[in-house]
Amino acid sequence: MKFNISIPVYLQVIDCLKKRMVSGAIKPGEKLPSVRGLSEEFTINPNTATRVYHEMELMELCFTKRGIGTFVTEDAEYIEALRYKMADKLIEDCLKDLSDLGFGREEIVKKIEEGEEESCLK
Repeated sequence: MKFNISIPVYLQVIDCLKKRMVSGAIKPGEKLPSVRGLSEEFTINPNTATRVYHEMELMELCFTKRGIGTFVTEDAEYIEALRYKMADKLIEDCLKDLSDLGFGREEIVKKIEEGEEESCLK
């Protein structure tokens, strides 16, 4: 993973794991890699990996069973709500960026329709 230097690494790793969760690549209740495994997978310091899991626990995205490991929350509804929240944020950012470029509502709708025709969303 290539990191953006303007965003803390632990937040970028959390975002990546959240995307995997909401896309179904990581299932509810699934065991996550150990701290060492996570640090190797993302090429990050083990202390950073520990922070990732700590922050994710505070967000209720995962839980730790002492001596067994860290697991994704089993609350599928929470993950689905997170999926919609992430989509809303992407749309909000996209619309703001297009507006900043001077696009009006009709032009934005047209661009979305054009993009839809060229993408796999047909």
